[in-house]
Amino acid sequence: MVTPAPFARRSVLAAAATVAVVLTALSGRYDYVRDELYFRMLEPAWGYVDQPPLVPLIAGVLGDHVVLLRLPATLAAAASVVVVGLLVRELGGDAYAQGWGAWAYAGTTACLNFGHVLLTSAFDLVLWPLVCLCVIRAELHGRPRWWLVAGLVAGLATYNKLLIGLLLVGIALGLLLVGPRRRLVSPSVLGGAVVATVVALPNLVYQATHDWPQLAMGEALSENNAGDVRVFMWVLLVVVLGPPLAYVWVRGLVGLWRRPEWKPVRFLGPAFVLMVVFTFVSGAQPHYPVFLLIVVYTAGVVVLQDSLRHVIWIPLLVVNTAVSVVVALPVLPVEVLGRTPVPDLNILAADQVGWPAYVDQVRRVAESVADEDAVVITSNYGEAGAIDRYAPELPVFSGQNALYDQARPPDSATTVVLVGYQYPAVRHLFASCEVVDRLDNGVGVDNEEQAAPVALCRDPEAPWSELWPAFRHLD
Repeated sequence: MVTPAPFARRSVLAAAATVAVVLTALSGRYDYVRDELYFRMLEPAWGYVDQPPLVPLIAGVLGDHVVLLRLPATLAAAASVVVVGLLVRELGGDAYAQGWGAWAYAGTTACLNFGHVLLTSAFDLVLWPLVCLCVIRAELHGRPRWWLVAGLVAGLATYNKLLIGLLLVGIALGLLLVGPRRRLVSPSVLGGAVVATVVALPNLVYQATHDWPQLAMGEALSENNAGDVRVFMWVLLVVVLGPPLAYVWVRGLVGLWRRPEWKPVRFLGPAFVLMVVFTFVSGAQPHYPVFLLIVVYTAGVVVLQDSLRHVIWIPLLVVNTAVSVVVALPVLPVEVLGRTPVPDLNILAADQVGWPAYVDQVRRVAESVADEDAVVITSNYGEAGAIDRYAPELPVFSGQNALYDQARPPDSATTVVLVGYQYPAVRHLFASCEVVDRLDNGVGVDNEEQAAPVALCRDPEAPWSELWPAFRHLD
């Protein structure tokens, strides 16, 4: 049984506070990402075709100011630094290792990138490691009631993302494969499963009564992304914490398997491997293993805690942090961003550029139309969310994900400003459709909207109740 060292409160909390200050200071440097614009546009509901209710609810309250909108993500990232320090402690790390693990993690792309913007992944940063912290505390220190706390955290996490269920499945399969198998039928583990299920029940009811839309969404993501995901996920495993810390987490994975004192939590190693396998097979999103990777990293910090004092780690961590800051955060002037590799390395950076300029172009086209019933239809939810944020006077619709179900154009709408790359697929639905402009952010950043067509389409061939399904897409 591992006896925890005293918690390195000052060092770990200082790292967390630094993350909070840096992220807050830079929150408003660029602009929204498309998902943030989408979230703030969704009406409150128990669930959506692509996600549970938590993040859209937050965005609906805070979404008119980008700094306030991102404050919950900032707090989640800072909290994840604290959980990292606690994980190192629970696994047997001394005060130095706790501080080292927290500070090194605080300077990674994982912490800074996911913590900078309001995505569901921001909360995964803290929720997945927190579930594992509870489980480790239960198994390494003979406190089985912590399985109930793990169930409570996992149940609450379903309101952010149902993917937390894969972590629970991974833990269960890990227990089945390497033990201790008797835990699977212990009152504490079964009680934790009951707690998680009861807390998550509204989410499960929503899914069951809406024909399990998350399965359809997963299939759509796999169909659209699988080829790229199966290649990029391996790169991401190396770069998301940085190459120096990739060595640390590899040592942690080996240590979870070999260290006798970690035998009670050895199942976390297979759980991580199973998450990697699932990501490869499903091909949905490349970042799924990242949040369990953080736990494996903390094990590596403990394995290497004696050698971490070597001076060679100082320049390695300085470089790792510097690269992460430049890639993950909006520190470069937006005017030069397009001339750097950053938009290619970090899609979120490119995604924060150009929305007001794009909306101005769409507004000018809409204002040129002498039709008071004219509407805007966008190809994706980012374009729709940007118009809703910066030109709320324009009636805007989109067929992507939950926006398809939220509203469709009225039958009185015979003139449409059609925005985005869906244009070739739907132009035949109108008597006439002509590209009149192309989106340009003016700073040369090549993002998803750059050079997208803006078309004027007139006289739809059928009522919108019949045409609208042609605009629907999940991705």
